[in-house]
Amino acid sequence: MFVVDLIFDCYQDTTLAEAEQAIIRLVNALRFNGQIIGEEFPTVLKDGYFITRVMCPEQDSLHPLYHSPFVKHSLDKLNEVGLLQPKTKVIGQDIHANGADSCQEPSSFILYTTYVHTCSPLYCGDDFMPVPLYKIPAIANGDYKALIKWQEDWQACDQIQINASTRCEFAAIKELADTDSDLFRRGQTLRKRISYLTKKPVYYYLYRVGGLNKEAELERKCPSCDGDWRLDEPMFGLFDFKCEPCGLVSNISWDHQ
Repeated sequence: MFVVDLIFDCYQDTTLAEAEQAIIRLVNALRFNGQIIGEEFPTVLKDGYFITRVMCPEQDSLHPLYHSPFVKHSLDKLNEVGLLQPKTKVIGQDIHANGADSCQEPSSFILYTTYVHTCSPLYCGDDFMPVPLYKIPAIANGDYKALIKWQEDWQACDQIQINASTRCEFAAIKELADTDSDLFRRGQTLRKRISYLTKKPVYYYLYRVGGLNKEAELERKCPSCDGDWRLDEPMFGLFDFKCEPCGLVSNISWDHQ
């Protein structure tokens, strides 16, 4: 990912509150369109102009070609409070962050995230690299807000179960690992929607923890259709199971690896 500064010049007098609201509106629009990643975007006022630092999946993520209707609307709103549309300055590539998928035509996709991942939750099924969301058709209402909100909830549950410090841990694991959970239901709806829009297979990662032992794990059937789904070799060194009819991938329980 790339660190980028958005520089907002003032062309007429404005108030700090009005400028702040307009910048936040634009930042949210860009985030829900997948053009910027993360949840914290520091903004400073310097010498009469504002600078907001963001993280982008690619060097050209902020190109107008990728703008959603909401982004375009938010850009227009800047003028109403005396701000010019932002200039962009690429600071450089973040050496600690994930890269972005470079496949021109991925053969499939995987919905996958964890609490430590700050990147797109849609991965290429060929090289398992995050796919910038603006590279696929908008999911609903012109952007990807529903998918990003699902990712936030998945990561929140993952953080709770990793910390293992409250009774909420068990409810969080159920959301991540059960096919009758609300999180799974939402994820499957998104998976099917993306598959319909891209005309390509999309798989949902079903978290797995617990279980009796490794032998029992290896014999485990698909929890959705009860079919055989064990792979001969782990996929990307992570997924031990894959069910084509149900669009699921999963792993041998983390307790028995």
